[in-house]
Amino acid sequence: LSGSLKEVNNPAANEKLESIEEATLAGLKDLGAFGLQVPVELGGTGLKNSQYAGIVEVVGLHDLGVAITLGAHQSIGFKGILLFGTPEQKEKYLPQLASGETVAAFCLTEPSSGSDAASLRAGGIRAVADLSPCGRFYTLNGEKIWISNGGIAEIFTVFAKTPIKVETGETKERISAFIVERAFGGVTSGPPEKKMGIKCSNTAEVHFDNVKVPAENLLGGLGKGFKVAMNILNNGRFGMVSALAGTMRGVIVQAADHAANRTQFGDKISNYGAIQEKIARMAMLHYVTESMAYVLSANMDMKVPDYQLEAAISKIFASEAAWHVTDEVIQVLGGMGYMQEAGIEKIMRDLRIFRIFEGTNDILRLFVALTG
Repeated sequence: LSGSLKEVNNPAANEKLESIEEATLAGLKDLGAFGLQVPVELGGTGLKNSQYAGIVEVVGLHDLGVAITLGAHQSIGFKGILLFGTPEQKEKYLPQLASGETVAAFCLTEPSSGSDAASLRAGGIRAVADLSPCGRFYTLNGEKIWISNGGIAEIFTVFAKTPIKVETGETKERISAFIVERAFGGVTSGPPEKKMGIKCSNTAEVHFDNVKVPAENLLGGLGKGFKVAMNILNNGRFGMVSALAGTMRGVIVQAADHAANRTQFGDKISNYGAIQEKIARMAMLHYVTESMAYVLSANMDMKVPDYQLEAAISKIFASEAAWHVTDEVIQVLGGMGYMQEAGIEKIMRDLRIFRIFEGTNDILRLFVALTG
């Protein structure tokens, strides 16, 4: 995979295009990179979480925009089908998703609900899915914002309010999850968002206007959307940590190579204690991040029931460590590091979002404090 990405993927060209070059996408499909955790019998590679972490680390080393596209597709986009799908749902959707024939997206965020997970329970979600009188389909209406793969996906995991009769006989609104196809009609996407970084990954609004969703496309049970969403997000965080470990590895190598070849004051700068300390601290942060990714994913492979706290801690640490390491790499490279030609400033812009999406670090710190 690493050799293939090095040969066909051009991060600078992807950024200029604001999309991934077709040659890169074709190569990833040929390698089975769109269905890494889909069971083999359904057309996927069937990797365990720890194996998936290793692949994602390689992708993160080469291009975070590509990593986001793949991660939004399988770490969260169709992860709900893997975790909660019925056998019929898995057989219908996973083969085409695993091949890359169709791309998936995770549709949770709305203008009125972002990091506030409790708003899923308290009415923050405004998208609504009403069951038809015949009981055969739901009519879905609403909009989602900042959706990774939102403009290119054909299959969406969508969260919407559904009316449910509770034990008292009252009707309450609860969040449910649905598998929605663009082909159902009424699904439209806005133009790609103009972003600070990860520009080759597609981010767009997605609108649902009177979309007829078959009742059998309910995912995880009626009113179980909060549980589905939280499990998907918690389950997918280790992939982000792995990708950032790969990014850190790549920039540290760049700093070490520069230090070994740059002469100042009559000596290689790698021989100066200040530079040695910087690189040593970078290596330490990389080691901790990579170790977190593999310990977390291995625990998940062993079916350890409680890993949410570790997932949150790992995401916070990795996103901040990667930012610090990359900033220090620019410092080691000096003026060259500040130039676009070095490619580090692009990585800095790509990295900034990791402290925001899939749970802002500020909110996750509160979760760690209140849960731990």
